[in-house]
Amino acid sequence: LNESIVRRIPLRLPPLPVQRRIASILSAYDDLIENNTRRIAILEEMARALYREWFVHFRFPGHDKVKMIPSPLGPIPQGWEVKRVPECVDINPRVIVPRDDEKPFVPMSCLSNDSMLISNIECRDGNSGAKFQNGDTLFARITPCLENGKTGFVQFLPDEQAVAFGSTEFIVLRSRSLTPEFVYLLARSKEFRGNAIKSMSGATGRQRVQEKCFDGFVITQPPHFLLDRFSAIVMPNFCLIQELHLQVENLRRTRDLLLPRLLSG
Repeated sequence: LNESIVRRIPLRLPPLPVQRRIASILSAYDDLIENNTRRIAILEEMARALYREWFVHFRFPGHDKVKMIPSPLGPIPQGWEVKRVPECVDINPRVIVPRDDEKPFVPMSCLSNDSMLISNIECRDGNSGAKFQNGDTLFARITPCLENGKTGFVQFLPDEQAVAFGSTEFIVLRSRSLTPEFVYLLARSKEFRGNAIKSMSGATGRQRVQEKCFDGFVITQPPHFLLDRFSAIVMPNFCLIQELHLQVENLRRTRDLLLPRLLSG
């Protein structure tokens, strides 16, 4: 293919005013998609920033009135506890998924590298793979997906009893004494991910996280009243992120339906 061939390709173009109308219709969809995508990124960054401020830097509301005490992790606020991850988080909790009938299935490709969103969910029968429910965090266990940041927060199921399944390369994390939002943000932290990456073993290019790596990893558990206060603030962000994501998916479907019809007249 060269320039002279391209110049000979015949094109049927509508009049310029019609082209402008078509572009304005499609641009309106693209602008709204871009705006919602930007809002999703801001909402997630707000939740992550608040997590770091309260639970990493210990600058939670009223922190100046709380005494710092020594711990194996260094000074922590009085009333907080140092616990191993399995004491606070269920690793691959038991979930019963019926084998018959189609159910939501989440391949690894459905997870985002930089947000909680889970998109392009499939429907499959069977029940082989990771099993999970709303409020669970999906944590990629295989290279390079883990290093790339693939981590999702499940909130697409219709109710709290609904179940789904997905890739065998997920580690499912569920809160025991924390909150679902805290567990997701913990899984996004550099310390948590770094600990998992160091435990990887296997053939080059197919290394996987060893679940036992969480046994010796300790975190600070805040008091329940502070966890509840934190979740009350960030939970609306999580819900709004999901709502905006559904809007974006609907806008993209509508735009893609309009595009060939507009261009063909």
